Amino acid sequence: MRTDVRGIDPVNAGASRVHPSAIVDAAATLADDVTVGPFTVIGPEVAIGAGSRVDAHSLIRGPTRIGCNNHIGAYVSLGGDPQDKKYHGERSELVIGDGNTFHEFVTVSRGTSDGGGITRIGDDNWIMAYVHVAHDCVVGSHTILANNATLAGHVEVGDHVVLGGFAGVHQFCKVGAHAFAAMYAAINRDVPPFIYVAGQFAVPRGVNAEGLKRRGFDTARILAIKRAYRTLYLSHKTLDEARAALAEQAMVSTDVRAFCNFIDRSERSLVR
Repeated sequence: MRTDVRGIDPVNAGASRVHPSAIVDAAATLADDVTVGPFTVIGPEVAIGAGSRVDAHSLIRGPTRIGCNNHIGAYVSLGGDPQDKKYHGERSELVIGDGNTFHEFVTVSRGTSDGGGITRIGDDNWIMAYVHVAHDCVVGSHTILANNATLAGHVEVGDHVVLGGFAGVHQFCKVGAHAFAAMYAAINRDVPPFIYVAGQFAVPRGVNAEGLKRRGFDTARILAIKRAYRTLYLSHKTLDEARAALAEQAMVSTDVRAFCNFIDRSERSLVR
């Protein structure tokens, strides 16, 4: 790893490919093969792992840790101050895993002391143009956030979630693994795993069966999830009654068990 890259000559920099117009602080840490495009600014306490590429006009502020094989598109802003009036300059971080793609004009903020001080993004996420990920969010792995999707502060997004274009998630909401939110969905309550939501405000519309099939879920697993969905949303049971029925179903289905665990963790109530 090379820590002092300010003013390097790209012709004589070995495997490094830092455009001469880029500004990379001496306190940044870049793997030797990281590509940095023209007019990009990388500040102190930024670490970028091997195989990563940062395109033109991007801004990365620290403390920010970025893993390997990430593609950061043009005009992306990572590690900016949290957009929270309670933030007064205390130390906070952004931590990003491996293999992510951030398309043009994506913005991701660092955390705040109220949220543990860290915004986290996992691995292999596909984050499209103009997406905003606010302070203290936790985004899992293998997600797709389509153009202009927005996460308010303290949002949790599970693995394999898909958010359609312009979908918005209210602060402190949770979106469970394998859930799908339609274009323009306005999510103001927690979305259990595996389900499909749409509308303003978002309501459940069924199980994300097509997405589950694409990820290798067999017929038996999908039928168990559909049964759990009917128990929660179509049986006219109270939530306590539905939880009791789901607990029985969870004894023979790990997917239903994940469904139940999510419900138990819900703090903003579930989409209904």
